[in-house]
Amino acid sequence: MDKSKIDRINALAKASKERALTKAEIEEQTKLRNEFRQSVIANLSGQLDRTVIINPDGSRSEVKKKN
Repeated sequence: MDKSKIDRINALAKASKERALTKAEIEEQTKLRNEFRQSVIANLSGQLDRTVIINPDGSRSEVKKKN
């Protein structure tokens, strides 16, 4: 997610504290927040895919996804 979208999320959050947002602004805020959440989830998943656990005996185990 690029900086301009994050700045817009922050601007809408600030505006919501000062006044009631319009319906269009609420929809935009919801869309941007969902996009941000998906970005965070994708980044975290990428990090976990590359994570290994080093066992006490020195062997390495990859982190596996639980179903």
